[in-house]
Amino acid sequence: MSDALADPVSIDSVARFRHATTTNDITALLDTLTEDAELVSPVSGRLVFRGRKDLAPLLTLVYRAVSDLRWTDTLGTGDTRVLLGEARFGPFRMTEAMVLDLDTDGRIQRMRPHLRPWLALTAVAVWLGPNLLRYPGAIRRAARPAR
Repeated sequence: MSDALADPVSIDSVARFRHATTTNDITALLDTLTEDAELVSPVSGRLVFRGRKDLAPLLTLVYRAVSDLRWTDTLGTGDTRVLLGEARFGPFRMTEAMVLDLDTDGRIQRMRPHLRPWLALTAVAVWLGPNLLRYPGAIRRAARPAR
């Protein structure tokens, strides 16, 4: 793990996020987020999931479906961090760059995942879409324009 550019003030939330995602600890993951945290969809940049209430089912679905997640690097200073990692989704290997924007207390305010290759991202989207239909309110709120 390379944390050479990360400052000690916010490393704790980022380190806890890394650990929570690799161990599937959704409660600990949600604790690293601000109450009004956002996740910008890597499939459709127009969908922005907002708030722990809507993020909980989304993050639960995603991190329970992904296997062999391993964060390899943490980069950044100030209020932005980038986690680099690799994982498996079904038969697909994928890499991820997760951009985390932090608030003044070091909690995660915004997550912007970037996944590749395209085929793995498509497989995630095809699987996730129908599973998210169980949460129509979250989808409706994610589709609304930013304030």
